[in-house]
This record gives sequence, C-alpha cells and structure tokens, in this order.
Amino acid sequence: MTTLVLPARDILQATPRTRIITAALGAVPFSFRAGQAVYAGLADSAVRRPYSIACSPGQAAQMNGIELLVQIDDHQAPDPHLERATPGTPLRIEGPFGSFGVPSPMPEDHLLLIAGGTGIAPLRALMWDTLERHGHVNIALIYSARGPEEFAYADELRRLAGQGRITLTLTVTRPGYAPWDGTRGRIDATLITAALTTLETRCVVCGPPALVADATMLLRGAGVVLERIATETYAA
Repeated sequence: MTTLVLPARDILQATPRTRIITAALGAVPFSFRAGQAVYAGLADSAVRRPYSIACSPGQAAQMNGIELLVQIDDHQAPDPHLERATPGTPLRIEGPFGSFGVPSPMPEDHLLLIAGGTGIAPLRALMWDTLERHGHVNIALIYSARGPEEFAYADELRRLAGQGRITLTLTVTRPGYAPWDGTRGRIDATLITAALTTLETRCVVCGPPALVADATMLLRGAGVVLERIATETYAA
C-alpha cells in the first residue's frame, strides 16, 4: 500500500449531501484497478477513512488525478476530517486496496450495476473502465437514491444512456418528491428482471447493507448464480 500526500485540486458539490474531491497526482505514479479504494484524510490529521475511487484508471490518467465521492451529513457538514479541505489542501492518500470489481478480462458480455447512494462511486469506475476497455459489453445500471436531487453524476449517466452506451434506471425511494416522472420505490424483482437480459450477466452491487442484501436475494431469486454476483457495503 502506497502513502501519498496530494493536493486537493477540485471540490465540487455533486448533490446536497455529497461532494466530489479530486486529488491531483502531478508527477506521482499511482496505479489502481477499477473498484478499488483508498484511505483519505487531511495530511495534518491522523484520521483516515475509506473511500472508493470514483473514476476509472483511464480517467485518472487523463485528468492526472483521482476522484472521491464524499458523503455530507444532514447538517451539511462534510466528514469532519475533510471539513477544512479546499483547493490546494494537502490530503494524505493511502492505497489502493480491495478486490471489489469484475474479472479482467470479463468473460460475460452483460454487466448489471446496482447502486445505492454513494455506492455509485466504485460502480462509476467500473462502468467507465468497461466502456473504455470492453466496448462489446452491454451495461445496465440501476441506481437508487432518496430523492431526485440525490443522484451523483446524474447528467453524465443520462448522457451515456441517451447515447445508447448504457441502460439506466433511476429510482427514488422516498415519497413526496415532485416533480419526478421516473421510477419510484426500492429496487425490486420487477426492476431486476427488466435489467437482466440473460442469466449469464456479471452483477455488481454497492450500497447500504440492506440494499446489498435485498439486491443479492433478488438476483439469486431471478436465477443468477452466486459466482456472478460481487457485493460491497458501506455504512450509511
């Protein structure tokens, strides 16, 4: 595991409860696989927390940086160890670590990604890595969030869907949001069945524990073998 001190280059508001922090690599070499994570924190603090890298290795090379999707609590304060981060703030990055993801090369021609909340971060990395390196693979993404404003990378995902590069389903789980003419409710068997064009689909799930458990059960119920399902949870 490598330890680096990198400056925060960009800090963007992704949703009301998340920010995208890009750490500039500069001339520092950093290799990782899509789906892996790092520990990150302020360079002058001992606090580190794990974050999935939200970009593919190809994107990281192109922008000379790595992207992290950081959760903000309901009081609008970022995770305390990153609350002082502004462009130029030194960040300590440790990693990469983890084996979450898909085999390389991937034997299947179909990939189903199921995300809840900030679980979109590693799935975005996997999505872009697959688009960049395995153009023949059909990608479907089911993305669940509390409200319409909670979908990180929504414009990008809609653009890819409009171009026919992915099939996208966004579903809002909490009632009372308007206007919203998209899918409502938690991920269920109907959504899973619609997204599964074949049982020989590689399925990758990331989100809160309840979502991951439910999605895994639904995939198994639909006939997907456990060996084709990869999961990762985070504490919501």
